[in-house]
Amino acid sequence: MGTVTDNHASDLYDAVNSWGPSDDFFLGFAMAVPGGRVLDLGCGTGGLTIAAAKAGCSVMGVDPDHPSLEAARAKPDADRVEWIYGNSRAIPANARFDVVLMTSNVVQEILDDVELARSLADIAAHLVPGGRLAFDARDPNARGWEAWTKERSHKIVRLPGGDSHHWYQTTHVDEQSGLIDFCAHEIGPDGTAHVTCGPLRFRSEDQLRAMLSDAGIVVDEVFGGYRGEPVGHGVGALTFTGHRQ
Repeated sequence: MGTVTDNHASDLYDAVNSWGPSDDFFLGFAMAVPGGRVLDLGCGTGGLTIAAAKAGCSVMGVDPDHPSLEAARAKPDADRVEWIYGNSRAIPANARFDVVLMTSNVVQEILDDVELARSLADIAAHLVPGGRLAFDARDPNARGWEAWTKERSHKIVRLPGGDSHHWYQTTHVDEQSGLIDFCAHEIGPDGTAHVTCGPLRFRSEDQLRAMLSDAGIVVDEVFGGYRGEPVGHGVGALTFTGHRQ
């Protein structure tokens, strides 16, 4: 079993999560406020963050994973973005935003409800009155974890060193709590196997609506994908848009 370097992990993430309909949706959401102040919370390796800055927005990218943030800072045009290491509590106290984004199902990585409630409250505090929020999460009713097998999730991705085989494998399901354990598998260009495991939290639409309401955020729309599909259709997503009261 090999050791995954930070650079390799970032390259693999970008290759597996190449630009797609979700990026188009969130970029369009940010650009709906021309020249607006945008916070990308949980920005990861920064592809969408930089795209929003290049589109004319004033952008701050915040992420608690240091290697991902370093990969973002190394990308072309990264100097257009203000990068901050940390979670929602690292946002400067006086920062105010017209738009906040949380993409790539990042809310599912916040396992504890108290912690997610704190993050949503922080977002509301940093949004201007009427400021807008958009985020996505996987819909538990779609049972997406059932497709996390080698047979159903395997893909070949192109990396600087050659082709890499990548797939997901669910290892434990607790539907009552919504906690799903899974592993991401890779066989690299040199044949070395890498495995990274961790949990995700699936929350229902009603649970997320209630948490947003408690934070003072009004839900505007919820989609089942990124092209305006109703919940239960699309790609098994819960894509929320809302605004601060």
